[in-house]
Amino acid sequence: MSELRLPDGAVVDPAELRWRFSRAGGSGGQGVNTTDSRVELSWDVARSRSLPEDVRSVLVEHLAGRLTDGVVTVRASEHRSQLRNREAALARLTTLLDGALRPPPPPRRPTRASRASRARRAAAELQRREVKGLRRRPSSRPQD
Repeated sequence: MSELRLPDGAVVDPAELRWRFSRAGGSGGQGVNTTDSRVELSWDVARSRSLPEDVRSVLVEHLAGRLTDGVVTVRASEHRSQLRNREAALARLTTLLDGALRPPPPPRRPTRASRASRARRAAAELQRREVKGLRRRPSSRPQD
């Protein structure tokens, strides 16, 4: 359950994952006051021994805004049970790492609007102007 698999097939050693549990807010009644169902999952990306150096550098570069001293942390508290929050946190971290390791999309080639689309846009603007013009007071309407 606590095994973290990366998209390139690498498996992170479960000993590198740090789990913290605390009391969650929100719904749950009296159970919220007594159970530590909120989950924080932390992983030290910068010092991980489970990753090849090139993968680690890509992750550190792409997750730079999310890292604190090389550690990425995700939280989950949407479920009432700690087990489901653990699964949610693990899924959230997997999704985050998947997005960071995915290659960038190909650059967009700029295109020009077609003549017909420009004509449609101009006609729509003219019609909109006429509709709004009819909303004015008669005295301020321009005379033809």
